[in-house]
Amino acid sequence: MNDNDSEIMAGILESAGFQYCPEAEKADIVIINTCVVREGAEERALGRLTNLAATKRQSQKILVVGGCMAQKEGQELLEKLPFVDLVVGTRDHFRIHDLVQKVLERKEPLVAVDEIDRTEFPSELPVKRASSVRGLVTVMYGCNNFCTFCIVPHTRGREVSRPVADVVREVQKLVEEGYPEVILLGQNVNSYYDKASRCDFADLLARVNEVQGLKRIRFVTSHPKDCSPRLIDALASLEKVCESIHLPVQAGSNRVLRRMKRFYTCEHYLDLLAQIREKIPHVAITTDVIVGFPDETESDFEETYDLLEKARWDSAFMFMYSPRPGTKAAEWPDSIPLEEKRRRLQLCIARQEQISLEINQRLVGTVQEVLVESVSKKSDRQLMGRTRTDKAVVFDGDRSLIGKEVSIRITEAFSHTLRGVLTEKLDDNRLVYSSQREH
Repeated sequence: MNDNDSEIMAGILESAGFQYCPEAEKADIVIINTCVVREGAEERALGRLTNLAATKRQSQKILVVGGCMAQKEGQELLEKLPFVDLVVGTRDHFRIHDLVQKVLERKEPLVAVDEIDRTEFPSELPVKRASSVRGLVTVMYGCNNFCTFCIVPHTRGREVSRPVADVVREVQKLVEEGYPEVILLGQNVNSYYDKASRCDFADLLARVNEVQGLKRIRFVTSHPKDCSPRLIDALASLEKVCESIHLPVQAGSNRVLRRMKRFYTCEHYLDLLAQIREKIPHVAITTDVIVGFPDETESDFEETYDLLEKARWDSAFMFMYSPRPGTKAAEWPDSIPLEEKRRRLQLCIARQEQISLEINQRLVGTVQEVLVESVSKKSDRQLMGRTRTDKAVVFDGDRSLIGKEVSIRITEAFSHTLRGVLTEKLDDNRLVYSSQREH
């Protein structure tokens, strides 16, 4: 979502006559779009801003802080970082050009964090897309869940869903521009609801699925408590919706889940996975896990570790708990020593790496439908693309294939990537998703 907000701000400024500059040190305006969901992200943003302060002293430069840190800190951020010129909140970024103009005219710092309660959003905005293959489309803003560890509802505001028609129009425009894939974005897309049309997220997926010329639909992120049988049926039956879902569990202990205010149990979560896998046999499921939550006992941790074995996710984002000021959990003693948090985290990561490898190794010898995204970061003679299950595949190929779907025979598997070779056509070894869908 931060990527999409950054693309919108860049598009607005470019349409107003500014020229995009890929090097921050050489730019006249630098926007650091921040995240504060974890302490490490906030520390990296502060470090980047401090480094840019030195370049600002050498040349005139407008330094802007956007995103969740801007929303959370507001005026206090200017007092902490006096070299910052503009602070832009999470729902004020649509005004980026007007705000920059005010800073230029007044020649004094400005804070704009007042529109967090905005319920209407401009459509048909200029967007400078970072990718030529995957188009990001925000379908809803904010979150109503208030998990005890999470700062997002405080920095992103309450849930507001965009009208179905606006989302479909944006997707249609992306297809006209040559985008084969879209990613629908929201803090919790499962709770999407357009009151005017009475459409929920399953309805939205069906509408986007009808867009002619579109090849793939993905979405992030989903909350287990709102993942309904109707939504699972939509994932199974809509041919353009890819066979992958990110379903954050956060913990494997029911006691910890209650303290986290997650509103489901591990038993419910595992039943949900079983339902999804029954309807979509070759689905890839990923998750988020937090270890070292306040008062997490060794027994609680062992239940989380045990859940790895039962859930067998394709991959997982795993983190040590860090208190976020303003959340309920931040009021509780951070009782787990740092070294113990690290031990628990490393145990989980090591086991998940093994599980991810085991799952990926089953794909060796199959032929996969891969949408080519870019030149590989490691070699300009190789390309990188993704399977419908969102697995990264690296293979030798010409960059003219970027944006196209190709058939790749998988020859080697690792925990996070696959390697393969181009093949002329799909054969009997291909995982044929369409025949396994329920219509």
